[in-house]
Amino acid sequence: VVVVMGVAGCGKTSVGQRLARRMAGGSQFIDADDHHPPSNIAKMRGGQPLSDADRMPWLQRLNDNDKNDNDASNSNAVVLACSCLRKIYRDTLRSGIACDVLRFVFLAVPRDVALLRVTSRAGHFMPAALVHSQFATLEVPAGNDEEADVVAVDASLPIDALC
Repeated sequence: VVVVMGVAGCGKTSVGQRLARRMAGGSQFIDADDHHPPSNIAKMRGGQPLSDADRMPWLQRLNDNDKNDNDASNSNAVVLACSCLRKIYRDTLRSGIACDVLRFVFLAVPRDVALLRVTSRAGHFMPAALVHSQFATLEVPAGNDEEADVVAVDASLPIDALC
């Protein structure tokens, strides 16, 4: 499992889809946004940031799916686009998955770039007004032994430079 993570507007879906297409043998792409319950979508669409209580059941369902997708009978890789803003969220996805089959790619992007991208996109439930709350919630992966499974990349670069 490769989790492409970061704030709204960092490019999780675009990078994740391209990465899934380019991985050897092809990979399944999953956008975590497609798995939010209607109550979470309504809350975000209304301009309210999600709380930990909103996110944890959603993250647990994603973790359950990842464990099922990576059991011994399934050799296909999965690329998951998921914000994973806090370490506890990343730890929830790590739970029960062997450390050698799970990696995170943190798409680091400046606030102004994320805001411009979210403002420019159409058809998504996440309003630009929530970009600031995403940065307020973000716990940048430390890059130490505690989160050695995370690699950070500069997501302000063109997608062709990333993958």
